[in-house]
Amino acid sequence: MITPTTLARVGEAALLDGSAAALRQRFPELHFTECSEDDVSPRYRPAFSIEGYELFYISGATGHCLEITNNAEAATGILIASKVDDE
Repeated sequence: MITPTTLARVGEAALLDGSAAALRQRFPELHFTECSEDDVSPRYRPAFSIEGYELFYISGATGHCLEITNNAEAATGILIASKVDDE
């Protein structure tokens, strides 16, 4: 389970360095992966949004593949999606 407090702490840390490697060091109990926001299906809503990033819950509990989930209790990690400039 990822609490709202933990998610907010991850969001604050992402503002300093949003790389998955940096966040893994700071939050070793969580799994992190990263991509661009345009790689995420629009059917998913971010769990947390900050300047430059959208954060999504992910779970690997259902098998060997990660999947985006809306269920914070089932979440085992966070997908860090870099926002894309529409310029």
